[in-house]
Amino acid sequence: MARLFDAYIIVDWSAASKPAQGANSIWIGALARDARLKFQFQAANPSTRLKARDMIASLAERFTARGDKVLVGFDFSLGYPAGTAKAAGLEKAGEPAWKSMFNHLSSKLKDKEDNSNRRFAIAAGINYAISKGPQPFWGAPARDQITTLSGKKGDFAELPLAEYRIAEAYVRKTFKAKPKSVWQLYGAGSVGSQSLLGIPTVNALSEMLPNSKVWPFETGLQPLDSEALDGTDIVFAEIYPSLVEVRPEAGEVIDQAQVRALAHHYYSLDEAGKLGPLFGPPAGLESTEIAQITTEEGWILLK
Repeated sequence: MARLFDAYIIVDWSAASKPAQGANSIWIGALARDARLKFQFQAANPSTRLKARDMIASLAERFTARGDKVLVGFDFSLGYPAGTAKAAGLEKAGEPAWKSMFNHLSSKLKDKEDNSNRRFAIAAGINYAISKGPQPFWGAPARDQITTLSGKKGDFAELPLAEYRIAEAYVRKTFKAKPKSVWQLYGAGSVGSQSLLGIPTVNALSEMLPNSKVWPFETGLQPLDSEALDGTDIVFAEIYPSLVEVRPEAGEVIDQAQVRALAHHYYSLDEAGKLGPLFGPPAGLESTEIAQITTEEGWILLK
């Protein structure tokens, strides 16, 4: 079986508020064919999110210009628990909930050349719209804590929204892993800030790059094959690096090693004809859950 993709771009995102490189910063890994048609891996460490966005776009444009199909994986949540857009008053007629959230965050979070951002203020504003208090987003340094954003988690039993998406609950049960909630903005292992700042980048890239789709929102939660990808050159997907064993090589920081390991991981699955089915739902999901996943929550491209 032929591979689905010809190039694999893996992105380790960062919510840093100033330019940063090295550990705990943005790393972009690309595994693609060289001039001799052999797959080679290269990693880059742009210091800001704007530079990263432009680099991803440039790589994707270069690969698709020569006829490649490209998988781009991001290590943050691309969706929120079902009901979020409605609870925040963002629903629009004829627009899926995921797109309403993408557009809202893109309008509010504008990356700057100095990498500064207003993520805690934006989260506090969404909290006010949903609960008039410090929920569901939580976690912030003391200077950013206000009446609508606390440093500690609130009681989700009081909210109409779940703490975790179906995807996180599935990973916790199936892989005995502990992915964080998208509502947690601050603290070890948190992913909430990366999602707030990363979703606008994915939204921008999807608008900049022709024939691109965000999985599973625009493709459906279904196995992919060459027929399903006809007319699609780029697929954006959510990934979870902790599910793949990573062994840093000499001189590598862990983030750099992760993008390398994941690029080779998805390439190997694709080469063996095992990647396409992973774009479909795992056994046991109810039709109502699949509907929530494809309209608002998103899913993780698992191993």
